[in-house]
Amino acid sequence: MTRWMALSALLWVTLGCSARNLAPPLADSAPAIAPEPLPEREAEPKTHRTVAAPPPIRANNPVLWVSLASHLGGLESSPPLKLQSAGPDPLVLRDAAGADWSGSSFQLHWRRVPLDQPLTLARQVAGSFASFESAERAAQRWRAFGVPAEVAHPKEWEVWAPAGAPAPEALKTYGWSRQLNATLEPVLETADGPVVLKGPLKLEAADGLRWKGGVFQGPFRLQRDAYESWTLVEQVPVDRYLEGVVPHEIGAGSPTNALQAQTVLARTWALANSHRFRIDGYHLCSDTQCQVYSDPRQAGSAVRQAIAATSGQLLSWERRPISAVYHASNGGVMAAGPEAWSMDPQPYLEAEADGDEGWRRRHGLPLTARDAVAALLADGEGAYGRYHPRFRWSRSLRAAELRQALGEQGLALQAPLQLAVLERGASGRVLSLKVSGAADAAPVVLRLDQIRRTLRTLPSTLFVIDSMGSQEWIVRGGGFGHGAGLSQAGAIDLAGRGWSVARILGHYYPGAVYGPLPQSV
Repeated sequence: MTRWMALSALLWVTLGCSARNLAPPLADSAPAIAPEPLPEREAEPKTHRTVAAPPPIRANNPVLWVSLASHLGGLESSPPLKLQSAGPDPLVLRDAAGADWSGSSFQLHWRRVPLDQPLTLARQVAGSFASFESAERAAQRWRAFGVPAEVAHPKEWEVWAPAGAPAPEALKTYGWSRQLNATLEPVLETADGPVVLKGPLKLEAADGLRWKGGVFQGPFRLQRDAYESWTLVEQVPVDRYLEGVVPHEIGAGSPTNALQAQTVLARTWALANSHRFRIDGYHLCSDTQCQVYSDPRQAGSAVRQAIAATSGQLLSWERRPISAVYHASNGGVMAAGPEAWSMDPQPYLEAEADGDEGWRRRHGLPLTARDAVAALLADGEGAYGRYHPRFRWSRSLRAAELRQALGEQGLALQAPLQLAVLERGASGRVLSLKVSGAADAAPVVLRLDQIRRTLRTLPSTLFVIDSMGSQEWIVRGGGFGHGAGLSQAGAIDLAGRGWSVARILGHYYPGAVYGPLPQSV
């Protein structure tokens, strides 16, 4: 056995990693929550402080661990964490040592406490990546080498592997190491003075927790993450989670069948992505890196009825929840998954014209030629969801703006700049975009989701570019979002035409099974 193979075997045990980054299996019961692991001196450095994985999700009563706030205490200027009851009943705070406190509110700040022994962390890092999907694809390539690579989100999406691990060709990595001499701990302000708490902390709020203008029921945990900071986590049943998600995704006033289709997708997406923040000990975030989750009380009767009408229903493929991606508008043509992210093709995410028979006849795929895309963008009659405000759009790009968006790479480019589409996918979306200068500086090539992440004024990658001279370009495009899976504007249109929930979902995810997830997962 080589040294690396032996080290890999040790790391599999130490880090508890899996060779496949699949969502945690649905189980009938969740294990007891283990206390936070203590820092240990290892013969070989760890990539990060070990954080206990969240519990598996039970099939009969799924509960998600959702981050309400992350990276707490991670900055020198981090403000105190204020926790306040939403009613007259007090909050109950309990730490891992068994001590508890009761009060209408708590204020915690952060203190660095020296470690008994220094702890060395070292890792190989790939990234950053524009999305979890792209980071996960890189992690899968790395795992094919027998390396326990994990997706992390310290600020942007990255992939972490043990120091010295062999990396796939063309995957750019760099080394990172740090010696920890102290650990960040929460400190509770009490009448008797400050008390250093032992995590993870549990918080119960009988009347709910007032948080960011809303009220959340809990229960809650305050726990360490993989970045030497802390996360406030709510343990929320899936249906209550949907009450906080669906109104912000498609709008509570949408037609009933569109609202129900969105509910099925939000449920499916949550279960399929419940491994997204495994390295940090919870399932999902509450911002745009996941599905936006806010005060569940905002759900009106239509949303609650949609959740009840589709209870337990989701989309699956080969007995697993599908990658149920969705977006606001596809501009009249669905994208395949690999046109949006660096991911394996999925049979239920394919490129296809999204409209009636006449629309499909006029705009047959593939739309890899610029003229074909321009013809589609000049049309609209018969496309589903054509009344979305960004079904068609136009943006101006200037050389100075391009340089600023590209950062250090852009500053190296000398005028005049050139902007060119290198490759399109079957749906006509731009897969790679090159920005080059007049001198010897290497051109910058943006790919897939990196295009919109860098050029943030572009609503989608379905566009054509026309030079206006004087280092200015007009970008004419269609749709809002990545274009894969369900178009919310299209679903609203189709529901208004009388399409059923099953027909809408079958249209946007052909071949996926609509119904309850089988128990044998």
